[in-house]
Amino acid sequence: MSELFDPARWRPAPFLPEQDARNGALIFVVAVLCFLACLTALGVIAADRAARGWSGQLAGEATVIVRPRGGETPDAAAARAAEALAGAPGVSEARALEPQKAYDLIRPWLGDIADFEDLPVPRLVAVTLDRRRPATGAVLERTLRAQGIDAAVDDHSVWIEDIRRSAEVVRWAGAAVFLLIAGASAAVVAFATRAGLAARRDVVEVLHLAGAEDSFIARLFQARFARIAGIAGLVGAAAAAGAGALARLVGGGEGVTPALPVAWSDLAWVVLCPVIAALVAAVAARLTAQRLIREMQ
Repeated sequence: MSELFDPARWRPAPFLPEQDARNGALIFVVAVLCFLACLTALGVIAADRAARGWSGQLAGEATVIVRPRGGETPDAAAARAAEALAGAPGVSEARALEPQKAYDLIRPWLGDIADFEDLPVPRLVAVTLDRRRPATGAVLERTLRAQGIDAAVDDHSVWIEDIRRSAEVVRWAGAAVFLLIAGASAAVVAFATRAGLAARRDVVEVLHLAGAEDSFIARLFQARFARIAGIAGLVGAAAAAGAGALARLVGGGEGVTPALPVAWSDLAWVVLCPVIAALVAAVAARLTAQRLIREMQ
C-alpha cells in the first residue's frame, strides 16, 4: 500500500535516464584517452625540463683546444691559455685539464692504445662562464689571439641549438598528439550523442510539439556527456598521476631516465584533464545534438 503513495513511483521518467548500459564503455574509452593525454603532457614537460637543464649547463661552459707553437710544450701552452682566459671578462674560471682527460675523451674512438703519449693529443682548457654575463666565443678567441696562443674555442652553441630544436620538435609533437586525442574523444562523444538521440527520436518530436526549443534539448545531452567525460577524465588523470609517481620513485628522483626527469609538481597538471575532457564533451555533444535535432524537423 505504501508504494502507491511513493512520490518516486509517480514521478515522470527523465528524458535521459541516469543509468545507461553504454555508459561503462564510454567512460572506459574516454578514461583511456585521458590517460594517454596526461602521459603525453607529463612526457613533454619532463623533456622540456631536461632540455632546459642541458642548455643551461652547456651555456655556462666552454672548451678550448690548445695547440702548442714552436718549442712550447703542450702542457705549458694549456697553462698559458688558462691563465689568459681566467682574466677575460665574462669568465669565472679557466683551468687546464690533465692530459689523461684528453686521453679519456679520445679513447672510445681510437680503442685501447698502449702509449697515448706518442700521439699529438691537444691539450684542453675548461672554461666556466659568468652566469649573469657570460663571455661569447668571439671574446675568448680574441683573448687567446692577443696572447699569441693557437687555440680553437668551442662554446657549445651548436649543441645548444640542437637541443633547443629537439625540444621544440617534442613540444609540437606533444601538442599534435594531444589534439588528436581530444579529437578522438570528441568523436566518441558525438557518436554516443547520435545514438542517444536516435533512441529517443519520438520523445524529441513530442518535446517539439510541446514547444521545447532545440537549445533546451541540446543542453540535456550537453550536461549528460560533460558529466560522464568529467568522471572519465578524473579516472584517467588519477591513473596517469599514479604512473608518473611510480616513474618518479623508480627513477630515484629523476624519473625513469635522466632524459625525462619527472618532478612531483608535474603531477599537478593532470587535474586539468577532467575539466578539459568535460569541456570537449560538452561542445561535441551540443554541436552534434543541435545538428541532428535540426535534421529531425
